[in-house]
Amino acid sequence: MNSSTSAPLVDIRDLTVTFTRGARPVNAVNGVDLRIERGEVVALIGESGSGKSVTLRSLMRLHPPQATRIGGHMMVDGTDVMALDRQALADYRGARVAMIFQEPLTALDPVYTLGDQIVEAIRRHESISSADARKRALELFERVRIPSPERRLAAYPHEMSGGMRQRAMIALALACRPKLLLADEPTTALDATVQIQVLLLLRELQRELGLAVIFVTHDLGAAVEVADRIAVMYGGRIVEEGSTRDVIRAPAHPYTLALLRSRAGRPAVPLPIAAHTRWISVAPRNLNARSWPPATPPAASAPAI
Repeated sequence: MNSSTSAPLVDIRDLTVTFTRGARPVNAVNGVDLRIERGEVVALIGESGSGKSVTLRSLMRLHPPQATRIGGHMMVDGTDVMALDRQALADYRGARVAMIFQEPLTALDPVYTLGDQIVEAIRRHESISSADARKRALELFERVRIPSPERRLAAYPHEMSGGMRQRAMIALALACRPKLLLADEPTTALDATVQIQVLLLLRELQRELGLAVIFVTHDLGAAVEVADRIAVMYGGRIVEEGSTRDVIRAPAHPYTLALLRSRAGRPAVPLPIAAHTRWISVAPRNLNARSWPPATPPAASAPAI
């Protein structure tokens, strides 16, 4: 096996993100380390403000450069993301890495039809005729199970329901056959029934296409449904990571324990603590003056890093 296939698809080391606009700088991400293998689904979970979406957007360099300071190392499919110039970054987005945003109504262009937006994305990255690009757009709509796909290609975003818009957003993200899919809470704005449908669709497409996926959510149920591995974020850092089964059944970090206890209907009893995953403590200065949630401290045998 050559080095290009044996190396992880995503290798993030000591990522820091600081927003400099405003009276005082805001340290949103404080030293994230994360590796994603090819074809693997990793869920980033944690409360709002823990740095999940900021980490995801950093992989596509979506933060405004004039108001953001990014440090560390990010490699995606052998490409140094931090070293990309403007043209290389435009080639990288969509073709290698694509993103499903939380609210497609604001992510999609309101003045172009859905079909035109997908055709434009395909032709931006490939030398292909408009007719062939539109044929692929139709195939994508069929694959994500949008009813009456030919008619829907001519629809504008506001003419679709929330669930159909999210399916169209998924089709757009897959249009240029990326290797890494970033899903930023893609089911948050949907009702419960549609959430389940979209989650199952994402998992099915991931397996069919062999995609690596980073799935951002604060919903543990969604993480269990789609992820092979879970990374828990708190205070701008990953405080615990491991297989989905291990993190859910035997959490090692106090914050993970608190997340599990916060689930509706879960009894407030001590949960088992295990040393299956790596975990770190977060210094109080990174917690915005919040105290630790009440939880049993990790076992002495749990490896600290």
